Amino acid sequence: MRFQLALTQLTCFSYKRWYWWSVFLWLALVAPAQAAMQLRVAIHQGVSQVKIGSFTKAVVRDYNTGKPLGQIAAMNAFYAQPSTDGVAIEQMHSGAMWIEPSGNGYAYIGDRWYRGSTLVVPTTNGLTAVNYVDLEQYLYSVLGAEMNGNWPLEALKAQAVAARTYAIYKRENERRDIYDLENTQASQVYNGVESESPGTYAAVDATTGQVLTYKNQIILSVFHACSGGHTSNVEDVWVEPLPYLRAVKDFDQNVSACQWVKTFSPEELNTRISGVGNLVSLTPILTPYGSIKTIQVVGDKGTRQLKGEAVRDLLGLRSTRFNFTLTENPLAVRFDGRGLGHGLGMSQWGAYTLAQRGVKYQQILQHYYQGIKISQIQVQ
Repeated sequence: MRFQLALTQLTCFSYKRWYWWSVFLWLALVAPAQAAMQLRVAIHQGVSQVKIGSFTKAVVRDYNTGKPLGQIAAMNAFYAQPSTDGVAIEQMHSGAMWIEPSGNGYAYIGDRWYRGSTLVVPTTNGLTAVNYVDLEQYLYSVLGAEMNGNWPLEALKAQAVAARTYAIYKRENERRDIYDLENTQASQVYNGVESESPGTYAAVDATTGQVLTYKNQIILSVFHACSGGHTSNVEDVWVEPLPYLRAVKDFDQNVSACQWVKTFSPEELNTRISGVGNLVSLTPILTPYGSIKTIQVVGDKGTRQLKGEAVRDLLGLRSTRFNFTLTENPLAVRFDGRGLGHGLGMSQWGAYTLAQRGVKYQQILQHYYQGIKISQIQVQ
């Protein structure tokens, strides 16, 4: 039996129409158009249905042939759902659908607006919606999601170059069949036009085409919120040593937002750290810069040697820079930490502090990524 579909038009478009018209008029006036490398960003993956719409009239095409299948009227959206053909939007059916807003209009995917166009494809677990967007316009949003758009411009410029480099590195080295990047911290956070601002426009436009290279190769320009006073060598956190991801002094140790505490009962620790039975002792080995390199976990049924990053993941800690103490009444293990994230590459709060001191973005980047050059590329 053919799978029947019932797609419902979004009623919210009617009462929010006036608001979005004013927002997008403002965006059109303050954000210059860019032409750059196109990225494919997965917005929703493996979902049973996803809202798809457009700010302007959009053409819906068969993705493989380019044949027009129909249209979506301006400020309208519908649920895309799986069908026996692949994907269906209202009465339109295809193996995969391309939705292209007219006149550089904005695409609506899920519950947010995005620049560019939309591809909806069937996957094993449902549908995946991918946003096709120019690199520089993608960065307008990423900056506001990864760093406050009101932060000092030099910090935002440093973030723009690091984020641009990271996106290109992922696109060229980890390309998947359907998309290049995800829209979460698994890649870098991308929230569409809602996280754009005058600060992000200024930083991206001022650094257009600038990337970080080491021996003429695009680097893996990872970054994090704050290290708590000193970044780490990459091999102390992951595996492969990289010459540009070296431990350096940081400038974020006094940031209150980077201080944290987490407490576990013995039973919670026994559950989270498996394979050793009931915990007897935890013995840390530190890096020369004060982060946890490894912890020897001894239990009444065995012993494990865990890297600091593995402990961070198992316990849901915010960094690997921490001390732990045994408390009584009730009996618990308390972790007192500094830093947010893996501690590799650029510290965003460190960049903020340096920018506040008048340091330029070039020097900020050359501090956190050792031996690199800031190169200009022509993105096509």
